[in-house]
Amino acid sequence: MTATLPYRRVLLKASGEALMGDQHFGIDVSVVDRIASDIAEARRLGVEVGVVIGGGNIFRGVAVASKGGDRVTGDHMGMLATVINSLALRTSLVKIGVDAVVLSAIAMPELCESFSQRQATAYMDQGKVVIFAGGTGNPFFTTDSAAALRAAEIGADALFKGTQVDGVYSADPKKDPSATRFERIAHAEVINRGLSIMDTAAIALARENNIPIIVYSIHEKGGFGEILRGGGRCTVVADD
Repeated sequence: MTATLPYRRVLLKASGEALMGDQHFGIDVSVVDRIASDIAEARRLGVEVGVVIGGGNIFRGVAVASKGGDRVTGDHMGMLATVINSLALRTSLVKIGVDAVVLSAIAMPELCESFSQRQATAYMDQGKVVIFAGGTGNPFFTTDSAAALRAAEIGADALFKGTQVDGVYSADPKKDPSATRFERIAHAEVINRGLSIMDTAAIALARENNIPIIVYSIHEKGGFGEILRGGGRCTVVADD
């Protein structure tokens, strides 16, 4: 079935904040289950899926630095938060019969396997959903950058960025009612306009590897699968 679909292998980047639902902190299991069901739909379509989840629902390293703390230690704590979120998503996926594995950039063999590009692609070739935890394994790099890096390493056809809104806007639509949504925009224009869909390093890395970024609302149930089938509401960030 993948022959009729625009993408064969994708990387989904979800924010940690999305996992909170209506809570102010932590993980709303019902939200994780819904995201897992969207991923399961993608697998039924025959699309191979890798996932990177942020850790902002639990801890943000930059928050430590902003209060005078050590940024490196703060980022390490944030990486651990992504492992917690990744294990939660794997649990939800396995619960509905989707084979999934967590690969961490930080070695913690009692909890999950360590990341290697060779093992990641092997698992994806086997049809497993691969969840990449621990960011890049280095401080000062966001999980957006980790998502772009992993997308390049697994040869993803597209990087899906699940956000709070349904695409890329000229301004924050929650603050500016006159903001307009782009159907399509180039990587360079996103950078030049300062549109904060992902950090500059992530967008540049995607551009260098000819990976389109698909920005859509992660809160719309079934939206992921709809876009994978060639429809849906989103913004495509690509230079071609």
